Amino acid sequence: MSWMNEGLRYFRYSYFLKKKFGKNVYRVSLDAGLSCPNKDGTTSHEGCIFCDNDSFTPAAKHREFSIKEQIERQLNKLVRRYGVESFLAYFQAGTNTHGSIDMLRRMYSEAVDHPNIVGLIIGTRPDCLSDECLDLIGDYARKTFVSLEIGLQSIHEKSLRWMNRGHHASTFFDAVRRSKDHAIDVTAHVILGLPGETVEDMIATAKALSDSAVDGVKIHNLHVVRNTKLEEKYNLGEISVPEKEEYVGMLIHFLEHLHPRIVIQRLLSDIPRRYLVAPEWTHHKDAFLAELDQELERRDIRQGRMIQPLTYQTKEA
Repeated sequence: MSWMNEGLRYFRYSYFLKKKFGKNVYRVSLDAGLSCPNKDGTTSHEGCIFCDNDSFTPAAKHREFSIKEQIERQLNKLVRRYGVESFLAYFQAGTNTHGSIDMLRRMYSEAVDHPNIVGLIIGTRPDCLSDECLDLIGDYARKTFVSLEIGLQSIHEKSLRWMNRGHHASTFFDAVRRSKDHAIDVTAHVILGLPGETVEDMIATAKALSDSAVDGVKIHNLHVVRNTKLEEKYNLGEISVPEKEEYVGMLIHFLEHLHPRIVIQRLLSDIPRRYLVAPEWTHHKDAFLAELDQELERRDIRQGRMIQPLTYQTKEA
């Protein structure tokens, strides 16, 4: 049974995981201590304009522990809180393919060898996925569930330059193609509300992802984190961030042009209060999601509504 037959308005990640594993599965965030090529000089020393790694990687506080120790420290709390025993090892902090093949093999194996781990999620950049690296990850994908989270943010070169991403949109789509050659699940990260992007530009990103082989998407609202170049621009009044009602409109346009086989893993940024400068409304995540659901219902909009005809299969497992 598809998510549409369940009365949902978009393909929820929780629904996908339940169908995939037949039970509730949670993520355990891990920090392997890897750097980023856009900060260590491989590509640039500047980094992305929006990035302060600790702000969106709660695992950072655990980086002094081994991968196994990080898993053990979090599992005890998660099992008690949620009553689940199966987890995905989420290599979240840094660029988790930016290391030697031997190093990557050791850290991935340490995670999947844990009896409570049922799969891997690997956060990375599209310019950090060599053929040798994908060969290694493909080996794991033949044995367990593996998902690559690859940062795109936008298909528009003007936006990629403004963010100092250090790669082209074509680099992302090439990485997706080569990842799918190894039957690896791929999730794209995108940002809505970038300066200079119109709603039509955001729709174009949704359409490009729909035409690609990506399996999932994480959608972030443009937000300002402390100690970043974006904060400097925000404080100088050079940029603004979308208000809640404005972002709801952007999100709805994006969703209705996004293929319904693509899993929606996130709908807005989730940043701890101590790091977030703006917008304040993102602190009220549950209220926002409830408001979005109400608006989708009021307008009778579902993910992929503008893609005709709706005759395709959704990805249930």
